[in-house]
This record gives sequence, C-alpha cells and structure tokens, in this order.
Amino acid sequence: QVQLVESGGGEVQAGGSLRLSCAASGSTFNINTMGWYRQAPGKQRELVAIISSGGRINYADSVKGRFTISRDNAKNTVYLQMNSLKPEDTAVYYCSAARAGVGYRLGEYWGQGTQVTVSS
Repeated sequence: QVQLVESGGGEVQAGGSLRLSCAASGSTFNINTMGWYRQAPGKQRELVAIISSGGRINYADSVKGRFTISRDNAKNTVYLQMNSLKPEDTAVYYCSAARAGVGYRLGEYWGQGTQVTVSS
C-alpha cells in the first residue's frame, strides 16, 4: 500500500503564494503519476495538476501560469507552488497518485487533504 501525507496548506490573502507538499511512503517503487485535486464547498472534485515520473505535466486551465507542479523522485515527494492565488482557489487540496501501468491518471491513492483558503 501507499500512504500520502500532505502539508503546506493555510490561509493567505489574494495575490499571495503557498506551497503544498505531499510525501509518499510504503510501496512507492511502482508509483508513476502524482498530482493534486481540489474540492471547493458544493463543487465536484477537480484535477489541478499531474506529473509523471518522467516529467510529463498537465494543468487545469484555471491554474495555468499561476501554479507549478514538481516532484523529487528520490524523496517520493510532489510539490505544488501556487502563486497569484485567487479566492476561487479556496478548496481542500488532495494529493493523489497512481501506479505505472494504469495510464496517465491519478486516483489510486489519496492523501487526507489540506485546506487552502484565499481571502479577498
């Protein structure tokens, strides 16, 4: 099994920055993709960013140019640098991962979530 633990959430004013981290432990040898989803109150969970072990990256249109995803494969850790934050970025952010062989996607493993609140 794989355990994902997020850190770095909090409250920030609009225009500010936060950096989320997610460390994977357990059976991490077969993890391919890692990334982030978010869920705002009353809304569906949405994909924010995804990165493969080989460095393939995709972002939601709503965060392109403001958020940057990166990972340290040696540390089994993925990061999300969030700049120019907006109130609409307020959500619970979930780290997720998937094994190699299931395709370029997330959703096999989940963290507990970390709250990001952006005030206007």
